[in-house]
Amino acid sequence: MRAQSEAAIAEADLVLFLVDARDGVLPIDAELAQSVRRSGRPMILIANKCEGTAVAEGINEAFALGLGGPIALSAEHGLGIGDLIAAIAAALGLPPEGAEDAGAAGKPAEVGQRFPIRIAIVGRPNCGKSTLVNALLGEERVITGPEPGLTRDAISVDSTWQGRSIRLVDTAGLRRKARISDPAERLAAGDAIRAIRLAEVVVLMVDAEHPFEHQDLAIGSLAIEEGRALVIAINKWDLVTAKQKRLKELRTLLEGRFAQVPDVAVVAISALAGVGIKELMAAVFRSYASWNRRVPTPELNRWLAETLERHAPPASRGRRVRIRFMTQPSARPPTFIAFCSRPEALPQAYLRYLSNGLRNTFGFSGVPIRLKLRKGSNPYASG
Repeated sequence: MRAQSEAAIAEADLVLFLVDARDGVLPIDAELAQSVRRSGRPMILIANKCEGTAVAEGINEAFALGLGGPIALSAEHGLGIGDLIAAIAAALGLPPEGAEDAGAAGKPAEVGQRFPIRIAIVGRPNCGKSTLVNALLGEERVITGPEPGLTRDAISVDSTWQGRSIRLVDTAGLRRKARISDPAERLAAGDAIRAIRLAEVVVLMVDAEHPFEHQDLAIGSLAIEEGRALVIAINKWDLVTAKQKRLKELRTLLEGRFAQVPDVAVVAISALAGVGIKELMAAVFRSYASWNRRVPTPELNRWLAETLERHAPPASRGRRVRIRFMTQPSARPPTFIAFCSRPEALPQAYLRYLSNGLRNTFGFSGVPIRLKLRKGSNPYASG
């Protein structure tokens, strides 16, 4: 943790140094203040927990750190936040709050500017999530160790991989709800679930020695239900014997457990040894491309006509079900709407037939597809 703090100071544009006004300055505060002074980084000293009256002594002690006068605030109650914002703006040379930057106002975004791909790395405790993040970054950015539960919060890190911007989110290990009793772990689990919902690609880390236990499958199912692109990383692969046979067994197991997303990418890696990392990221980018793919409406309806000709919908109560038109209103995940005469009469087996046809024809392997039915005719026929 000390090494992580010093690394953060070295990379920072501005350091916010907090002390507890109730406890006063502790020896560790003085020690860390020396590191801040040696770094030469701009710094703002903050005395927190100043909502009471018996904090004057703690605020006065903060002057002894040699970091200037402290800003008194209470983060919990929102006191002094305005002063802190003004100090941050002044330290970074930004205009005051409410003022317009004439040079930047109305300036369009740079051509080609792209948002990073949000990648959430999730799994059970101690399956190697933080080790994978460090392997992708090429440095010890997050704390790792043999003890489960070292990561307690979702940690977001921006980086690049082969010229592409990515945002890695390292999450706390998820256990079954019945086994979570610690309030901090409950909050960490909530952060991990939130990271899945905000991600674009979810990398499910699985321990090769204990693969696809109930919680692994539950996490993967959550990612699919949320419509995220899913990639499965089988970690600690260097400890597995009969690798090809084992990998075939795991793929067969997945076909039954994740039937709603066939052909999900499975990559064997060793995060500690850095093996399989390139293959994993290639799978992530392929899944991301599939997740964003759109099919032009004319091409989609040509495929629909051919599909219906090969295998028409089964009749229900002696009446045919006619599918007249299909469109893709959105991607991320790919979402399709089929207009038919009687949506309630179309069996689930035929919907799976259509979904699998879309996957195989247009390259949606490994990503969830949402196929919705609506009653009506071609909405563009009159146009």
